[in-house]
Amino acid sequence: MSADGARRLEALFDAHAGPLWRYVVHLTGDRGGADDVVQETLLRAWRTPRILEQDPASTRSWMFTVARHLVIDDVRSAHHRREIAVADTPEVATTDATDALFEAILVEEALVALSPEHRVVIVRAYFGGATIAEIAVELGIPEGTVKSRLHYGLRALRLALQEKGVTR
Repeated sequence: MSADGARRLEALFDAHAGPLWRYVVHLTGDRGGADDVVQETLLRAWRTPRILEQDPASTRSWMFTVARHLVIDDVRSAHHRREIAVADTPEVATTDATDALFEAILVEEALVALSPEHRVVIVRAYFGGATIAEIAVELGIPEGTVKSRLHYGLRALRLALQEKGVTR
């Protein structure tokens, strides 16, 4: 910017910054925001050579219009509409155990639909954490039979859950 342009911008500031700031505060009630709007308005004047070439006294209506449009743009922006200032921070979100409860009920109902032989090996293996060998010793059956009952029991359990609407 030339020295003449700097002087003209300084003259614009001297002539209009105070009234412009009061106007924006009147529109918004926000003193800090008014500072930003005045600064942006002066920046736009600096970027518009025809404004700097005019007499500073004759540019007031242009500057007030620019400031008014900036305020309107801010009010219409998504930032302004979606952010709500609150005095206290929100509570920390906690996990809801409702889904886990419904899943447990569905699995329990599906297990009831299985034969007792299939149900006992599935419950001992998956919910009791027992190994194939431990289940075989407990029930007094061969390990191959435990594996077979697990395989067919899990397939029947999957079908029972699908009938209840579980798809995963």
